[in-house]
Amino acid sequence: MTALALKRPALMLALRDWQFVFALLLGPLFWFALSVSLNGMPAGPVRIPGAATLILLVLVYPVLEEIVFRGAVQGFLRRLGGSGLVLSRANLATSVLFAAAHVFWRGNPLAWAVFFPSLVFGYFRERHATLASPILLHVSYNAGLFLIFGAPR
Repeated sequence: MTALALKRPALMLALRDWQFVFALLLGPLFWFALSVSLNGMPAGPVRIPGAATLILLVLVYPVLEEIVFRGAVQGFLRRLGGSGLVLSRANLATSVLFAAAHVFWRGNPLAWAVFFPSLVFGYFRERHATLASPILLHVSYNAGLFLIFGAPR
């Protein structure tokens, strides 16, 4: 059974892993660099969402998405077998599905970009054998995204 909650042992394991800490910092840094490259400077005034929207975007959706994609889908595909050198086939397939779902729901082909963070989430799901790691990463990445770009319209 997959550990779902951000239990102290799972969280401590993750925070002692230099790769995880690097990945944790990488998301918000990536969004900042993207903002600078698109605008020549950090994004200007952003649409600040209400508290309910912010909670949904930064906490609820990431947790639900990780339960579905990393917990159910990737877990199921891992049981079917197959591995890769660094990234498992289950992670690759799950990331394709994750990105496709974002393109479908957002209606924007640029949403395929979530494929790459999804690979990171899946990697740590397998590395730490818990959903705590990808949930923490996903929450962090979404928070960085919305702090820099604001809420989606």
